[in-house]
Amino acid sequence: MLNNAEQEILVLEETLRLAMLNGDVASLDQLICGDIIFTNHLGQLFTKEDDLALHRSGVLKFISMQLLEQYIKIQQNTAVVSARMLLSGTYADAPFDGDLRYTRVWQQRADGGWQIIAGHISAISE
Repeated sequence: MLNNAEQEILVLEETLRLAMLNGDVASLDQLICGDIIFTNHLGQLFTKEDDLALHRSGVLKFISMQLLEQYIKIQQNTAVVSARMLLSGTYADAPFDGDLRYTRVWQQRADGGWQIIAGHISAISE
């Protein structure tokens, strides 16, 4: 059985997935911490504004984000999520698809809400 924090993170992860899929910049802005450390599948670092700009401009568009696996580990006010997803979409109008593993670190704020403070993506090759 999931504890309250795990349940909250599950809901937030789905909210994040839908925000990414729909290009919902306002929701992404709420979910992502201002000083996030994010590393993409090419090893490049991105800021919150870099990420939001990709969605705002339409350079990055997701068509499908299918969740295959998800693991959550809670330690006090921090949650680590490992999620495997099949993604498809376009980047600068070029189509892409991939089998990717996301690692996200969520931190609970003083007001009880959660935000992503770090993230990393790795391509899965089989």
